[in-house]
Amino acid sequence: MKKTIEKISSRPSRPGMVGDGFRVFNYIPGAGITQQRMSPFLMLDFNAEYNFGPSETVKGVGVHPHKGFETVTIAYKGSVAHHDSTGNSGIINPGDVQWMTAGAGILHKEYHEKEFSKTGGPFEMVQLWVNLPKEHKATPAHYQAITAGEMGKIELPDNRGVVNVIAGKFGDVSGPASTYSPVNLFDIKLQNGGETIFNIPATHNTSLLVINGNVKVNGTEVKEHSFVLFGNEGEEISIAADDNAVVLVISGEPINEPIVSYGPFVMNTEQEIHEAIMEFQSGKYGVLE
Repeated sequence: MKKTIEKISSRPSRPGMVGDGFRVFNYIPGAGITQQRMSPFLMLDFNAEYNFGPSETVKGVGVHPHKGFETVTIAYKGSVAHHDSTGNSGIINPGDVQWMTAGAGILHKEYHEKEFSKTGGPFEMVQLWVNLPKEHKATPAHYQAITAGEMGKIELPDNRGVVNVIAGKFGDVSGPASTYSPVNLFDIKLQNGGETIFNIPATHNTSLLVINGNVKVNGTEVKEHSFVLFGNEGEEISIAADDNAVVLVISGEPINEPIVSYGPFVMNTEQEIHEAIMEFQSGKYGVLE
């Protein structure tokens, strides 16, 4: 049985700026789609393709804390560098994914990679926030740097496209990301006329974002930069490209626990939020220049 389409949302009318380096359109939470409805996904920001131009001053987001969830950064165009208070650092290039588990608390900063900043060029990224179950919110902070070459890959027949499996399982192919609750994350690239059909558990909260191109989803026309929310019934999803297209599919088993969010902290109670703020102010998350 095909998954029902509950809602199709067009791109928000105006972008917001995160720091001075990320010009994003926010889809989760938004347009009536709450964090609880999309659990375990707390946020989806899409930096639709934008040319920031050359800059001698590196643009980005300065030092900030996170606790109680994970951030997932998916690079399509441009390069992002990052540092954190555990000593980790790296560069996320096109096709790469950085999966950071903030867990018990971390300081982080992310910005345009130095050489990319000097030359400028197209910049296109997605950042997801994924909730952690209560039993894992105190896990030590760590991250997974997943390169394009490490993705699970499915080549579609007749060179009509490729599916990059970041997390979960697409058919018999598993993604490299380790997750704390069942999550599927598929980066699907289709040539004009390409099509793929796959199954997602009916119980998962499931959606997709059309990064580029126009597609038909279960026979329904969906335009570029639109967000599709599926109902929690049926399992089959078909995506057919009307032109060259890129689609990001996300699904996850809901975490049926209270969500209390305050900026970069996501916990289960107000008291835990107050504790997170006190920990940050007292320097428990370490030091990052």
